[in-house]
Formats: sequence, C-alpha cells, structure tokens
Amino acid sequence: MIQDIIVAILWSISPFGEAKVGIPYAVFNDINIYVAFLICFGANILVYPMMLFFLDSVNNYFLRWRFYKKSALYVARKAKVGAKKNVMKYGFWGLLIFVMLPVPGTGVYAGTIATYLLMLDRKQAFFANTIGIFLSCVIVWGMTVATMKGLE
Repeated sequence: MIQDIIVAILWSISPFGEAKVGIPYAVFNDINIYVAFLICFGANILVYPMMLFFLDSVNNYFLRWRFYKKSALYVARKAKVGAKKNVMKYGFWGLLIFVMLPVPGTGVYAGTIATYLLMLDRKQAFFANTIGIFLSCVIVWGMTVATMKGLE
C-alpha cells in the first residue's frame, strides 16, 4: 500500500500525468478514494513552487547547452501558444480554466510555464493554479469513482 501511495505521488508530480494519472492509479490500486484525492491533489500543488524555483534559478544555468535550450524553447512555445490568448484576455480565470482542463498539454506544468513566460503576478497565479488543480482533480476523481462503481 505504501508503495502504491508513493507511485501515485510520483505520478501526480510527473509532467507526464500529474494528478490526472495519479488519482486513477491510486483508486485502482485499492487506496481509499478520499486519501487518493488528498495525496494526489497535495502532490500536484507542490509542482508550482518547484517549477518556479527551477525556472528562476536552474533554467538559466542549463540554457548554456544547445540541446537543453532547443528543448526548453520548444516547450515554452507550446505553453505560450496554448495559454497566451485566453490568459491574456481573461487573466486569472483564463489561467484557472487552462490548468483545470483534464486534457494533455494543460495542467500545472503548462500553467506555471505560462505564468513565467507571460510574467503574471505569481501570487495570483498560484491561486489560479491551485483552484484549477482542485477542479481538475475533482473531475478526474469523480470520473474514476464513477468508473469503479460501474465495474462492480
């Protein structure tokens, strides 16, 4: 059980799945549905400050290498294109909805990169990201629980 919780947390902080994968993984591995929600939501919130720290300090160091710079520019363009129009037009609510959508290419990683690139107010962006993560987790959690009920 502890191993499944750790894997769910790792999925929730991973850019390849976030809580969109962590919650179903935890629930399908017999972790209590409420515990699964809380640990995956909490782990996903931690991504925002970790990413900002990375973008502020470590990113500048790694930009010296061509491969990293090329990859970073690709990711930055994707995040900026995906978020710029709605975030610049709707501000807080645009970022919240961008993070909330439980589809690939959105989420807290893309929201944090958009915050960094568009130079948004970080405190306000943190709240938009947190609320967006919460709503995304509720959607995924609800769909997962409904699926589990259907499988019984």
